[in-house]
Amino acid sequence: MKWNNGNDVKQQSDNVAVSGFRRFGFGRDAAADEEVDRIDFKMVTFSLAGKDYGIDIMKVKEIAKFAGFTYVPNTLPFVAGVYNLRGEIISIIDMRLMFNQTAKRRPDGEAEDGLILRLEHNLIGVIVDSIDRVVGISSESIQPPHPIFADINIKYISGVVEHEDRLYIILDVERIFAKETEVPRETAELPAAPRDVPSAKEPVSGAAATNDADFEFVVDGLATFKVLYASDINRGWIRDRYQTWRSMRSEEGVSVQFSGVEDAVDYAGTFGSALTGQLWDKPYWDAVAGVVPAVDSSVFNAWNPGCGKGFETYSLASVLKEKNPQKRIRIWAGDNDLLSISTAPSVVLTAQSVPSHMEPYVTQGTNGMTMSSTLRDMIMFEYHDILNQSSVPECHMILCRDVLSVIPAADQERVVNKFLETLSPRGVLIIGDNERLDHDSRWTRISDRISAYRKSE
Repeated sequence: MKWNNGNDVKQQSDNVAVSGFRRFGFGRDAAADEEVDRIDFKMVTFSLAGKDYGIDIMKVKEIAKFAGFTYVPNTLPFVAGVYNLRGEIISIIDMRLMFNQTAKRRPDGEAEDGLILRLEHNLIGVIVDSIDRVVGISSESIQPPHPIFADINIKYISGVVEHEDRLYIILDVERIFAKETEVPRETAELPAAPRDVPSAKEPVSGAAATNDADFEFVVDGLATFKVLYASDINRGWIRDRYQTWRSMRSEEGVSVQFSGVEDAVDYAGTFGSALTGQLWDKPYWDAVAGVVPAVDSSVFNAWNPGCGKGFETYSLASVLKEKNPQKRIRIWAGDNDLLSISTAPSVVLTAQSVPSHMEPYVTQGTNGMTMSSTLRDMIMFEYHDILNQSSVPECHMILCRDVLSVIPAADQERVVNKFLETLSPRGVLIIGDNERLDHDSRWTRISDRISAYRKSE
């Protein structure tokens, strides 16, 4: 909505919105309710496509004018580029494009209005139409969100509030930029297992051969807290881990069953593959290089769903470059963690984090070490949920470590079928270190060092 020289004069459409706000049971009626003087919530307000929005001021590091930021190729349209914030490289997201709204193009050299958000240990910049002011309100006046007032998904809205005849939509930036599969933080307890009645449930497919009712509750607990979903793909690890877990809990004198999400996370703590979130060391790099398929075509296509911040993508890219120096290499890398995927093209490295065999692919900049354009130009980073339809073409190789086990069992099967459809004949799939496809005759394992499989002939 437009304001004239800061005067409190609203357009007619805004008045309609506010009246609608009240008609749906939200807002405050000044004639029936006293004004609350206590201010315990402050927000930075701004406009997007003619509507007023707010962000909790505790999430805002500073208001900024973005000018001279660097465009990064092969990223989604809403990733405007990277910006040097007093020596720290941060990603810039255009919230207008992110929410499928029209973005007015400014003249060359003119700065964009924006905010720098502080999310946990990360900083990220967002571009908006215009910054308004800081508004203080009572948190009691914030009402639940209603989709009629926003052009964005309601799950990204923490509430709506009317203040001085303006309707503000308060965004939940933690949720906007958070990974959707994050483990929930509630600590609800699981029901106790009956001690004298055997479990009436059928065993989870491929689960360990055990009559211990506690095991069934552990398996259910992993799924309840969305940590791991038991299936034939991970049955060996869950079975082996259960034996260790039972012994450990017995020594501590506590129940084998989970009392909350912390126990489930602790149980799955050793599940992840080696070198997660790091560039691959030489032994792992060599193991992957040993299973790269021979390709006759001039283009080598690869897919890396669940790429996180891109470390394994860059590692894979260097392997493929070494194995196929004359070929054009294209890697589609996706993740549903928006913050990670947004910063992946501009990841900053320390000298200690770069293995010697990766040094030829790293460049030294004024603000730290970054991956060279030789690898960056091979990769298309994109925001993508593996459970949704993908536009990835036929690939010669798929790298998907530890992703299958964190989605429900039925979806695991669906994704594996998608891999079969996407891989070329003799194509290779690498999954997590503790995941297996030995039970599926459509796959043939080709390495005793990593979980690598080729489509069976």
